[in-house]
Amino acid sequence: MTQTLPPGSKIGIIGNGQLGQMMAIAATQLGYFCHVYAPNQSGPANVVAAKSFVGAYDDGEKLKEFAASVDVITYEFENIPAAPLVEIAKRVAVYPPPQALNVAQDRLTEKNYASDLKIRPAPFRPVSSPRELSYALLELGIPSILKQRTQGYDGRGQMVVKKATDSHLAEIWSELSCKEAILEGMVKFEHEFSVLAVRDIKGQFLTWDIPANTHNNGILDHSVVPANDFILQQADAAIKATQRIADSLNYVGVLAVEFFATQFGPIFNEMAPRVHNSGHWTIEGAETSQFENHIRAVCGLPLGSTALTAERVEMKNLIGAQVNTWEKILSRRNNYLHVYGKGTARPGRKMGHVTKLIKRII
Repeated sequence: MTQTLPPGSKIGIIGNGQLGQMMAIAATQLGYFCHVYAPNQSGPANVVAAKSFVGAYDDGEKLKEFAASVDVITYEFENIPAAPLVEIAKRVAVYPPPQALNVAQDRLTEKNYASDLKIRPAPFRPVSSPRELSYALLELGIPSILKQRTQGYDGRGQMVVKKATDSHLAEIWSELSCKEAILEGMVKFEHEFSVLAVRDIKGQFLTWDIPANTHNNGILDHSVVPANDFILQQADAAIKATQRIADSLNYVGVLAVEFFATQFGPIFNEMAPRVHNSGHWTIEGAETSQFENHIRAVCGLPLGSTALTAERVEMKNLIGAQVNTWEKILSRRNNYLHVYGKGTARPGRKMGHVTKLIKRII
């Protein structure tokens, strides 16, 4: 696609979770209509979509029907098959490009891709059996982190290996329940942070202020902007690394890349070819949110300013029953509550988030 899509055009979103919901809200405000494709119609994005399509993510025929109804397609998460989207991209533009999915959805491919671009990841080894795991531990040391190569998310599909006995490795391998995995050496880091970037069809590349991220049980708990000085000293190198990834993929849309801040500089953790949880603060905390700029990028519109709207912005995820504190949250000034409209507030489930602005910039 080279031309700008005018308001009134139809945007297809694959996935119907909260990220799709917030993309659809941003698109609706700009005058677009969103069609959502997912295996069910019970997701948060279906509530705000103009039309819903139901089908498996690998159902090529249903995806073709979906594609025929829209002017451009995007997606809200990376664990969907890339092959059907490659075929669809011959008929309608798909952004970010499917190649980004091929890279991001396999941890081994992702680490190798970063390494090829001279971006330093944590030390890693591919493993496909308890025996290979034992050999990898000899190289990377104990403890290390064993992760399934695909389908891992929010701490799922990974575990810390704390000892190297045959029985323990066999037990861990059985519990992980996958054929292909990756072992990552432990990184001594001071902080975690992410680079949130957007790249448009013409190659313009912008970033938001760097958020410092804190995780709990593998799930993002909160993000704070601006980050501390230790992180900010590494921001330039991390931003340049992120731009190398975006340019190499001819990327269009929002891209998030997570890093560890260490005494030796930033260490690449993983990339997400989509809008990202650590960027939710941008809805109120930036002049243009990650969701609006993603829509602008995929529709060929000019990108909006990523400048802060406050001196400090804090975003807190509401996990499980934490969403039930909504009344307390709303009773405080400068709190902005987002409840996604999911069903049961299960432990570990992202039910919403709250953003707090401190000292607004006028």
